[in-house]
Amino acid sequence: MAAVGTWAFSLAAVETMRNLLAGGSGATDCVQQAMAELENDKETGCYLVARGGFPNKAGVVQCDAAIMEGLPGRFGAVAALPGVGVPLTVARMVMDKNAHNMLVGEGAVAFAKEQGFSIEDNSDMMTAESLAAYEEFLENRKSSSKNHDTLGLIALDRLGNVTAGVSTSGAPFKDPGRVGDSPLPGCGLYADNRAGAAVATGDGDNIMCFCPCFHVVQLMKQGLSPADACQSVIQDICHRVGKKAIFEIGLIALNMKGEVGAASTVSFPYTFWTHGMAAAERAEQPSYKPLN
Repeated sequence: MAAVGTWAFSLAAVETMRNLLAGGSGATDCVQQAMAELENDKETGCYLVARGGFPNKAGVVQCDAAIMEGLPGRFGAVAALPGVGVPLTVARMVMDKNAHNMLVGEGAVAFAKEQGFSIEDNSDMMTAESLAAYEEFLENRKSSSKNHDTLGLIALDRLGNVTAGVSTSGAPFKDPGRVGDSPLPGCGLYADNRAGAAVATGDGDNIMCFCPCFHVVQLMKQGLSPADACQSVIQDICHRVGKKAIFEIGLIALNMKGEVGAASTVSFPYTFWTHGMAAAERAEQPSYKPLN
């Protein structure tokens, strides 16, 4: 059993997953419940996660979320979803109860209502901090926020099932309807019970062009450790785009042995727990090698 999360603020979620896994819960339930606690907390909204996240250019908080199990064909996602403080839970309902794998915008709202979710007023999704940031954006027409802190979680349960989940309110003051890498399978997340799972965080508009999570999982399937797989993918991206075009990306991965690894182009703290140890934070330094 094991659990990992992107960024230091995921420690509370990893602790929740640890307790649930130890109690016999499945990986998917663990990811959903742990994610919901942080998604619905306005204090973590400043990290670009659901309630309290920064709005788009029109002043509306639109969230992307996805969940993927290691079993074939088990994936669900929502994108550009307003008014729901737990978008990953809606994504799971898409996976479990809808004929489609992804719903966006008005379609995601309609489905959420069908499943009993209340669509809240946008003001309830905002905080004083996010409102002030939006007002500053309207005045200056540019964002001072540098965050790209998508919350990604991975859990491996005692039955050998692995699940990955991601949730974000997206780039601050994005164009309405913009969707990043997070809810796209292979880009923001990927899971395969034959190898493990990976999640990504960073500049979603660039990340989606490289399908890095699929790449990491394929390398683990070939026998690479999570750390070596993440490192290999980061190196490949850096060599392809060149030194001047390096963008923010962090990858974490978990294999079926419960081993954890990460790599990044920026300082990237992440949290993890494996059976027999306490949940901990590890700071990962940039791991790419700039081109000359």
